[in-house]
Amino acid sequence: MAFYEHVFLARQDIQSAQVDALVDEYKKIIEDNGGKVTKTEYWGLKPLAYKIKKNRKAHYVLLNIDSPHPAVAEMERVEALSEDIIRAMTVRVDSLDDGPSIMMQPKPERGRRDDRGGRGDRGGRGDRERRNA
Repeated sequence: MAFYEHVFLARQDIQSAQVDALVDEYKKIIEDNGGKVTKTEYWGLKPLAYKIKKNRKAHYVLLNIDSPHPAVAEMERVEALSEDIIRAMTVRVDSLDDGPSIMMQPKPERGRRDDRGGRGDRGGRGDRERRNA
């Protein structure tokens, strides 16, 4: 069987319980066709980079799937018929990660806000004045 990462975006006006129902429906399709969903992550309601079908936000969900291709194709077919799904993408991968995805990992500390991070002090004398002094 092959490994897949599948991400879908659901409309902003549905409830998170309805998103869970969609996930359960897609899991059932995969399992009925001889595969299994190894991990499910709900990334939350996030803003989109641009409007998609009059939506400015979407519920993001990741599914890690260990399944034959016909099961994934059937899930994608059912998704295409659903009015609640605005985008979906499936990528075949070599292996599935057991840990949390990059979206679920905590953000790294960036330090203090007044730390300029090696970009100079942005004030005082300019570079030319420092060189000539």
